[in-house]
Amino acid sequence: MDVQNHWERIYGKKAPDAVSWHRPHLEISLDLIERATPDCSASIIDVGGGESTLVDDLLARGYHNITILDISQTAIDVTKKRLGTAAERVHWLAADITKAELDRATYDVWHDRAVFHFLTTIEERAAYVRQAAKAVKPGGHVIVSTFGPEGPTKCSSLDVVRYDAESLHNEFGVRFHLLDSSKELHQTPFGTVQQFLYCLCRVE
Repeated sequence: MDVQNHWERIYGKKAPDAVSWHRPHLEISLDLIERATPDCSASIIDVGGGESTLVDDLLARGYHNITILDISQTAIDVTKKRLGTAAERVHWLAADITKAELDRATYDVWHDRAVFHFLTTIEERAAYVRQAAKAVKPGGHVIVSTFGPEGPTKCSSLDVVRYDAESLHNEFGVRFHLLDSSKELHQTPFGTVQQFLYCLCRVE
């Protein structure tokens, strides 16, 4: 399957609030980001940020060094249109996170809600972890949210991998020091419930 074309089709035919992972505001993510770095000049990358409103809320809180990466240009374009002129204050990358060209030691915070669990092969996950280890500054933070152990086994017709805090941390290794983890029962726009896991790590 061509993953990029798959996501272009998803975002091309569904409204932003018509996908199961949609939340009007990512409250847990915002809290974790502010906990990791209250400094509004911090460099933040949102992996899979596509149509998420996280960028809106970060800008509203005064953060101004934000990168949004998504495999779907369609999703990026939707958010650019929603932000209007504020989009000019954001750096946009349309790329596959496992293959993207990221500069070394660039980001203070790496945030990902609902990308990592789509990486079903060891090779994909290893490539992702290498990217995070390269791109996040020493002492920086990585926030990753996936489906929890009681979450769905498929999403958008794709298989996913479910995690608890230990198994997710094991994917990243000892260089990523686990600071905290929590679970969320996410209410989808369709009235169903999905369990999400959140992990906050510091890069040693």
